[in-house]
Amino acid sequence: MKTLDLAKSDTPGWSRPAWRELADKWLDRCFTSERFYRWSVSNPLTRWITQRRSQQVFDLMAGFVYSQVLLACVRLSIFQRVQEPQTLRALAQQTDMREAALQRLLDSAVALRLLAWRGDQRYGLGALGAPIAAFPGIQAMIEHHATLYQDLQDPLALLRDGPMQPQMNGYWPYVNSPASAQAIQSPDATFQRYSDLMSASQPFVVDEILAAYSFEDHRHVLDVGGGQGTFVSRLARHAPHLSLKLFDLPQVAQLAAQNLARQGLADRATAAGGSFLTDELPTGADLVTLIRIAHDHPDQDVLTLLKAIYRALPAGGTLLLAEPMARERHESPLGDAYFHFYLLAMGSGRLRTPHELSSLMKQAGFCLVEHVPTQMPLHAQILVGRKSKCLP
Repeated sequence: MKTLDLAKSDTPGWSRPAWRELADKWLDRCFTSERFYRWSVSNPLTRWITQRRSQQVFDLMAGFVYSQVLLACVRLSIFQRVQEPQTLRALAQQTDMREAALQRLLDSAVALRLLAWRGDQRYGLGALGAPIAAFPGIQAMIEHHATLYQDLQDPLALLRDGPMQPQMNGYWPYVNSPASAQAIQSPDATFQRYSDLMSASQPFVVDEILAAYSFEDHRHVLDVGGGQGTFVSRLARHAPHLSLKLFDLPQVAQLAAQNLARQGLADRATAAGGSFLTDELPTGADLVTLIRIAHDHPDQDVLTLLKAIYRALPAGGTLLLAEPMARERHESPLGDAYFHFYLLAMGSGRLRTPHELSSLMKQAGFCLVEHVPTQMPLHAQILVGRKSKCLP
């Protein structure tokens, strides 16, 4: 049985006026009326709205097909192959695929703007395919989602904790039992696999943090749950005055130490192993970073971790928490639906609003919690909290 937390009210005191409720009921009756639908299609003033909403419903229904077109293109390395536009015949030879079958895939990719028609009947990169070709982390996540889609074959079984064992649950070694994960003494294939994925997808979040937050006033940074050291190594180059330490499960910390040494950073960046739920964190840092960690864990574990960070920081120390966050009621939903089900399949954690995370940080003792704007909130939002210098 999964341990699931209920979301807290994201906007204290939020309510809807009575007239809005009545208006919504009237609109619901209209939108579910076949007569209203026929009228809206026939009316030139409303036809475009009905057409757009029909297309949106179709895209929801066809979404899985779209995702499989994307996955097939990644597995056949189509985006790399068409950086120099290619004909169907050339691509069929390169991929060992029948031309008739491959043509259906490529034309579908054109329809999804992943590819685009070029001269002489060649296929080239489309507007949405170009960033996939440019960033290996996107391709790694697309490939990883094959595991998620296995769990979503029966969404009701997933929601009801049915007899099936979610594949995602087994992908992340720390989900079911951090203690048992820590007990494994060598960085086996399981830890290597998930650490590689985290490292591949981390640069998008790292870019947001480095663009939004100044590290000029800090001297020693501790990155908790830092994986193989993607953030630490980037931060070391971004802010040469910093000394850095990474804390993660012992097996992952071994991988991080090797990675940092290969980059010539061993004199400035070290890695320590342990469980942030059962062990005390290393002290001495004036800034602790927590990147894409909180949403993987239930509320009580997050609070335990935040309290451990609070104890490890000196008076006046700072916590920087960065991860995707749920929308507040007045905001665009961004990736809410995706993250809700991803974390459900994972079997731990949930997507939280900035308000919920701020509340947990304040419960742990942090004051002056502020929301730092980022360029791409879909990748990450940032909260910064400080340990008061005026301790009782």
